[in-house]
Amino acid sequence: MTDDTSTEQLYDHTTADDAPADQPPESAPADQPLGSAPADQPTVTPYAVAGEVDYDRLREQFGADPLTDAQVARFPDHPMLRRRVFYAGRDVDRYLAAAERGATHTVVTGVGPSGPMHLGHVLVFYLAKRLQQATGAHVYIPLSDDEKFYAKDLTFEEIAAATRSNLRDLLAVGFDPDRTRIVVDRLDADVLYPQAARLAEGITQATVDATYGEPDNVGLSFYPAMQAAHLLLPQLVHGPHPTLVPVAVDQDPHVRVCRDVAAKERFDATKPGALLGKFLPALDGPGKMSSSDDAPAIELTDDPETVREKVMQHAHSGGRVDVDEHREHGGDPEVDVAYQYLHSFFEPDDERVADLAARYRSGALLSGELKEVAAERIGDFLVGHRERRAALGDLETELAPYRLRESERERLRPAVL
Repeated sequence: MTDDTSTEQLYDHTTADDAPADQPPESAPADQPLGSAPADQPTVTPYAVAGEVDYDRLREQFGADPLTDAQVARFPDHPMLRRRVFYAGRDVDRYLAAAERGATHTVVTGVGPSGPMHLGHVLVFYLAKRLQQATGAHVYIPLSDDEKFYAKDLTFEEIAAATRSNLRDLLAVGFDPDRTRIVVDRLDADVLYPQAARLAEGITQATVDATYGEPDNVGLSFYPAMQAAHLLLPQLVHGPHPTLVPVAVDQDPHVRVCRDVAAKERFDATKPGALLGKFLPALDGPGKMSSSDDAPAIELTDDPETVREKVMQHAHSGGRVDVDEHREHGGDPEVDVAYQYLHSFFEPDDERVADLAARYRSGALLSGELKEVAAERIGDFLVGHRERRAALGDLETELAPYRLRESERERLRPAVL
């Protein structure tokens, strides 16, 4: 596959630090996959999220550090950081120091194209855009279309359609093309696969099994090496430098395996840092938003009326069973999905968020009224996103400025030829 492979040609077809190599990375428990638990306990892995998530327990289990007030103050201002939606991390100070002195620094965060993007997918990309605008960060965005074929009951044709749709949503975010690279595993296999092959030599099957559980197929056994190639790619292009990977906490095992590989002296890269985030809840209550939930996900192509209908009909309420009881006893914003959406991202004003919570607890604000506020804010956000998406032209032309330059690809080739 060469650099001039087009998106249409590819997708329009019809058919622990320094841990021993045979041990799980960075103190992962050897007797069960990261985040897994007995049947009556929550499960949080890259391939399954179930039950009520205890984020502090996960942070301790995964060996991450809590995000501090001092660290948040050094980041560009953003509600998802101020309000600890991203609440833990690794090597955050190294990244911040590089950003503060104007040295090379990169944000890496991607998506697995298995269907239309929804709110739970896109918010991290708007955070990455904010970091890029404020500090000049490089942003690398990998799309793991191969992994979705291994992990989902989808054809390559279905994944290709999802990839084209996801790419349009990513382009609509508005990244700086000079400082952003979007890579797709099958589209960019000529440079990604050789790097993954090198990295795979340093990842044992024992590590894969201990981190993820026994894989369903050899593709999933190999995929951690491709994921490591994603996370180390900026350093393989630009040389060793601090990178930060903002991801939902269920994706942390990928970061841990990559950090384990990067610790090995034969690779000219430093361990990627991480920001670990809480899930945007599904409309019907606690848990990660997913297109396969019983309640519909809010997709990025939804118009305001569709958003309002989904929120009003499906958003889990923290209110009481009737108006009189709610007026007397108040509601619980901590379990109210409409409030959680506003708190996570969609109401930028901290005083307004606090006022909504206080009025809801007192009973002055009803569940339906809180849902109306959330539906309006989300709808307004998506109007802007949809307008930018609709303004895009031909996908291949629009994507071209974000693909790896030939000079960048050349920097990757000497290590494998």
